[in-house]
Amino acid sequence: MHQPPIPHVAGSDPDVAELIQAEARRQRDKIRLIPSENYVSVAVLEASGSVLTNKYSEGYPGRRYYEGQQFIDPLERIACERAESLFGVDHANVQPYSGSPANLAVYLAFASPGDTVMGMALPMGGHLTHGWPVSVTGKWFRSVQYGVRADTGRLDLDEVRDLARRERPKVIFCGGTAIPRIIDFPAFAEIANEIGAILVADIAHIAGLIAGGAHPSPVGYASVLTTTTHKTLRGPRGAMIMSTAEHGPALDKAVFPGLQGGPHNHTTAAIAVALREAAQPSFRAYAHQVVANAKALADALLALGYTLVSGGTDNHLILLDLTAQGIGGKPAAKALDRAGIEVNYNTVPFDTRKPFDPSGIRIGTPAITTRGLTQEHMSQIAAWMDEAITAAAKDDEEVIERVAGEVRDLLAGYPMPGWAAA
Repeated sequence: MHQPPIPHVAGSDPDVAELIQAEARRQRDKIRLIPSENYVSVAVLEASGSVLTNKYSEGYPGRRYYEGQQFIDPLERIACERAESLFGVDHANVQPYSGSPANLAVYLAFASPGDTVMGMALPMGGHLTHGWPVSVTGKWFRSVQYGVRADTGRLDLDEVRDLARRERPKVIFCGGTAIPRIIDFPAFAEIANEIGAILVADIAHIAGLIAGGAHPSPVGYASVLTTTTHKTLRGPRGAMIMSTAEHGPALDKAVFPGLQGGPHNHTTAAIAVALREAAQPSFRAYAHQVVANAKALADALLALGYTLVSGGTDNHLILLDLTAQGIGGKPAAKALDRAGIEVNYNTVPFDTRKPFDPSGIRIGTPAITTRGLTQEHMSQIAAWMDEAITAAAKDDEEVIERVAGEVRDLLAGYPMPGWAAA
């Protein structure tokens, strides 16, 4: 059953309670490979569901617009201090509701509508809020986009530099949602400094790896960092903005009153708990294991003949191009889900298919590493993926059902946070 137990939900709203329990069982029974997903600790779950959700707290500690902040102010200060200590930054704001509003606050702080901004193109691995045309960031600003090389799948920083010199953006974003390689923060900083741009490192995917020392940090190179607090950081669904002391006031003003009202205090508490967990030696071991697992899984998939964008991974994320398998990413992802392996379909660089039916799937190892799986399990996971994808191309549901049973059998030996035997 769900842990912590939810007897009051079950008593007052059994329909919702059953959906919660069903989702907990689904998370228990599946190999969850979506790289932006994870399992939070029971402590984080408890903080997220606390009475802190009852309190409005517009403003910042010591400068609120509502009374009754005697315990909220120290709570938010603790969260900020822990973020500053963990990442080695001057200033942290833990109020953004999610990663997209955090990025919007950066634009509000440093740019005006019509200004030129620069980010990685969405089909190449960037994020919607890095200036892609369907996002408000691509509608309100003049966005220029960089990509990757067709022959290597990797970023060409000489091309990035040439684009920046020509277009002179006020803000440059580095980072994204489907980047399997180490981000060269010093090189981006050199480019931004040359043209006088604000460099923003969007570390939403790799924040936990950075905190655990498994990926280089942008601190000292990017003057602003944005991140979600879930994914590899294993916190609640929230976000943070971190920066040099110089930029702190402008960013705080952009978050409130610029974009949002009262912070979600229950989320702030859960962020604080997660940041304390991330400061422990065990989390450092976890972060390095995430990378080791991803590299082992990538090697196993390569050995089975799969094409990986950039040829592999340096972090938690792997992007597969299924063109050679003769199946699209969407049907492959749906078949894998039926086989007990959760992934997401995803565009690959220079994709010839449509975004809602792309050529690739995106996978990662944060969640399975939290469950306790290690390198020794990655060859089996790759083999199951191959069986399910091959079966999908042949409409062989019997194989898919067999794999799902084998997945459940394996995971039975690796308990998940958030579930307890009845």
